[in-house]
Amino acid sequence: MPQNLKIRRVAGALGAEISGVDLSADLPEEAIAAIRRALVEHQVVFFRDQDLTPAQQTAFGRRFGPLNIHPYVQGMDGHPEVMEIIKEPADRINFGGGWHSDMSFLKTPAIGSILYAVELPEWGGDTLFASQAAAYDALSPGLKATLDGLSAVHSASREYSAQGHSAQKRGAMQVAEADGYVGEYVHPMVLIHPETGRKALYVNPAFTLRIDGWKTSESKALLDYLFNHCRYEGFTCRFAWTKGAVAFWDNRSVWHFALNDYPGQRRHMRRVTVDPWPAVQAVAAE
Repeated sequence: MPQNLKIRRVAGALGAEISGVDLSADLPEEAIAAIRRALVEHQVVFFRDQDLTPAQQTAFGRRFGPLNIHPYVQGMDGHPEVMEIIKEPADRINFGGGWHSDMSFLKTPAIGSILYAVELPEWGGDTLFASQAAAYDALSPGLKATLDGLSAVHSASREYSAQGHSAQKRGAMQVAEADGYVGEYVHPMVLIHPETGRKALYVNPAFTLRIDGWKTSESKALLDYLFNHCRYEGFTCRFAWTKGAVAFWDNRSVWHFALNDYPGQRRHMRRVTVDPWPAVQAVAAE
């Protein structure tokens, strides 16, 4: 690990703050590897006092994988991979204001998200994170055995429908409503992390519709139980943003929730989302 890079754990279930690194720089591979190890171990890592242009944020994100272009949210001009998440003082509904895992509604979900604070309200606007690995570990052996053999159907059809939370109109964000072309994709309900082998629950209230092969009505009781279990306070940490702060979380084992507790104030964040390396490249790198 680079000598000046320091990692401080912030909660029992997940989360660590990394200091001694400038994310705007062309970091050596040793530093990138250390950040990746910290991300995998702690599931979400935080940085303070960064100064990132959109180009620098995308350059940092690309060190971990190709960047995703969101299918429903318009990216920045000249930087389509950068999503500007803005809540204007007149907006009532924020973006990301519910427990979810980014992009689980895609055939190949994202591995991580990198969020940068551009402008913050005077108070409020924290983000909560919940470890789905800790949530899995806390289940009974019998329920673990049951879930290990199940998959679930994920889709953007509900969250990005006309009535969905994510598709609601906001003053400074262009969000498209999902229509008939939205797909449904099946993912295991228990995800084995490809870098650690640790198991984590992989369902979330925003994008998981039902258990694969089950009716929606049959799925509801078990999914509702899991959704309630997965947000237990002991599995969480809370990040109080400061200007220039960065959060980098692992979507394979983490939920997050952007609190909407700052009415009449502006909050401006920028996000890039990291996809997995193509399989052929991953094999070649082994």
